Parts: sequence; structure tokens; C-alpha cells
Amino acid sequence: MQKNYLIAGGAILLLALGFLLVKEDAPGAARGGEPLIPVSSFSHSHGIAVDVTDASKVYIATHEGLYLLKDDKDLYRIGETRDDLMGFNSHPTEANVFFSSGHPARGGNIGLQKTTDGGLSWERISAGLGGPVDFHAMAVSAANPDVIYGFFGGKLQRSQDGGRSWEYARGSIAPYSLSVDHTDKHTLYAATQNGVQISKDKGDAWANLSEELSGGAVSVFASHPQDNDYALAFSERLGGLGKSADGGVSWEKVNETFAGGTVLYLAFSKTEPDVVYALTNKNAIYKSADRGMAWVNVR
Repeated sequence: MQKNYLIAGGAILLLALGFLLVKEDAPGAARGGEPLIPVSSFSHSHGIAVDVTDASKVYIATHEGLYLLKDDKDLYRIGETRDDLMGFNSHPTEANVFFSSGHPARGGNIGLQKTTDGGLSWERISAGLGGPVDFHAMAVSAANPDVIYGFFGGKLQRSQDGGRSWEYARGSIAPYSLSVDHTDKHTLYAATQNGVQISKDKGDAWANLSEELSGGAVSVFASHPQDNDYALAFSERLGGLGKSADGGVSWEKVNETFAGGTVLYLAFSKTEPDVVYALTNKNAIYKSADRGMAWVNVR
């Protein structure tokens, strides 16, 4: 199953796509002995993350496993795991640690799983509530990585012990994507069909973050890792990507069309915090070195 949002006509359309087709060039090995397979392309992407210690490494979650983009040019498929990683988040401080949800290659739902070796192997942490769950929208708190949120079956779930046990949040929300405040584990953002919503009590109550974005779909919202007042969002009301310098209340359109694509995922670098990557519904990757003002298509 592929999550894909096209902002047009007042809504984001969820498109169902087929299987991933990848052209493999030759087997190889990465530094440190990680088995990587050089490839020329990927498709059906579901998430993106910048390595927390090395800004030259960008991870892409896809319909058939995890990929690595090195130095904005060399693309690798990681290991032999072919799980459909519908939900994907990196650990905020530990390199090679990622969380994911979705579907195993054999079918069914994964629940919540974790890797500590950069995606070579995965271990299920729990099935979640009403599961095994298939979190399409999930988020790991940067302030406390034991706090994890996931959306499944029309309900928001949260864990406060690293994903081992879960409870339902009381608030009602239908997120396209989730993100957590970098300093406050209780503050959660949801990009929705009606703008960006904010909760300051772990998802129990929600309020509209910005009147400028309300009434239109937002596919993704992301805040700067060292400046919570600065944020980016891809919004129907803005007609594309916008930036905010006041915590997401007011917005300014960014002059970038992304070749007509819709930005589904944004990832700031922790080590070079003004560097941010965007992943579109066309599986194109863009990079900005100035907080999202100017962009270069790197793949």
C-alpha cells in the first residue's frame, strides 16, 4: 500500500500504486561492513531521515525496504529486508536506530518494529492496540524518544515506554503526518486535510495552529531542530511550500515548484540544522542548505 497525497481541488488524494521496481547494478559493502546493494532508483517512498551524526547520509523508507543516499549521489538498498515501511522515524540521538511500521513482505501488518543496525535487521517491539498495527503516520519524540505516537484504525495511540505498551489518546484527529516538538514531549503537530493541528497534552485535545493554513490540506509540517519558531509546511492554501518564523502561526510562500510534485516528507539535519531534505510524491529528493528557501534537485 502506498501513501501519496496530491493537493488539488481542495483535498489530498490518496493514490494506490503498484509494486516497487528497482534496477540493481552490483552488490557492494559500505564502510563499517554494512552490506549495501548499489541501485539506480527507488519508488513508492514513505519517509525520509537524515543520519543524526552524518549529514551526508539520507535514509529513504520505501514499499520494499530501506535505502541510503550517500553524498547526494550514491544510492544503495540496505540489506535483504523487503518490508513495506509505511511509517518511519529515526531515533533523535542514536545513529543506525530507526522505528517503522507497515507490512511485512509476506503480508499482514508489522506492528511497531525497531532496528539498531541501520536497517539490516528489524525486531518487533509490539503489536500496538487493535493490531498488529500499520502506522502510516507516526512520530518519535526528540525530547524523550520513549514517547512514540502512531495513528491506526482511525485512532491516535501513544506509548511512553519506547513502544512496548500503548494507550489511546482522547482527542480525535486524522493526520496525514505527525511531528513532535523538539523540546516538549507533550506537544504534537498533525498535518491534516484542515491545516495543521496542535496538541499540548499528548494528543488528548487539539487546536488549529494557523488560520492561514486552515480550510486546506497540509501534507507535512516540520520544525527546525534548533529553532522551534521556524517551520516548513506544504499547504494547499499556500499553493505549495511555505515557511514560518513564529511557530507556525503566520506563513510566507517559498518560491519553489518541485517540478509540480507534492512534498510528502521533510527532514532537517541534526548536525547541520539549516540543511533540510524534501521527498515528493514523484519520489524526487530535493535539498536546501538555507532552511528551505532555495532548493536543488539531488535525485
